[in-house]
Amino acid sequence: MDQPLLTRDRSALPAHAEGLHAYVGEDGVAVLEFARPHRRNAVTLEIWQALPKVLLRLAERPGVRALLVTGAGGTFSAGADIAELAEVYGDPERADAYHAVNVAAEEALAAFPHPTVAVVQGACVGGGCQLAVACDLRFVAEDARLGITPAKLGVVYPAVPTVRLARLVGPARAKYLLFSGELVTGRDALPLGLAERVLPGAELDAAALEFARLLTRRSAQTIGAVKAALAVPAERAAQALAPWERRSRETSDVSEGLAAFLEGRPARF
Repeated sequence: MDQPLLTRDRSALPAHAEGLHAYVGEDGVAVLEFARPHRRNAVTLEIWQALPKVLLRLAERPGVRALLVTGAGGTFSAGADIAELAEVYGDPERADAYHAVNVAAEEALAAFPHPTVAVVQGACVGGGCQLAVACDLRFVAEDARLGITPAKLGVVYPAVPTVRLARLVGPARAKYLLFSGELVTGRDALPLGLAERVLPGAELDAAALEFARLLTRRSAQTIGAVKAALAVPAERAAQALAPWERRSRETSDVSEGLAAFLEGRPARF
């Protein structure tokens, strides 16, 4: 059987969790894959715990300039492992600890220093959708199904993902998704603000990979500054951007970008 496009010709890195794979390639694109297809890539506590460490390892990897987050077997992730969640909720302290680990993983993904793109096929539900929302961008198959379903389980969704969702789609649409727990198709995710690109499933991986490779050719300085400014409340954006602006006056990215434009060639950042 052929290797899936997103992980083809890439080197695997230790992920230290069953069902979580990490890959790097010579093109500057790293891939993080949820790989429990027999459980629709449900995220276990072991995976939540491993995510910050794996993301740090990828961030520190020389040459990595973009990250694709995907799932094996035509499914992004059906969310938290419900059998595990049922056991955790038998003890309030364990439930508190579980959600702390869950939020730490989400925040580690949101803080990844390079652009992140969720590549969404099939189910992207609950904790899976939480992680997709934590990515910078979402490329979604037309027939994918996305939703956040705590209202179907009686779970109180933590503050961090609730606010992140509202910042992405707006408060009213966040309420629509969280109140109802209903799933929306990839086609409907675009007007809701849950997707930036929607494509036929057969074209999705190639389009996401092409876009990630494009990002590796853009200025990491510019991209990092945008991420820093948009990661904080609007009133703190100027403060977050200040060190990036100073760095841009002192490093070579601007001179290289201007020279490349004048010479009619691609910039080499």
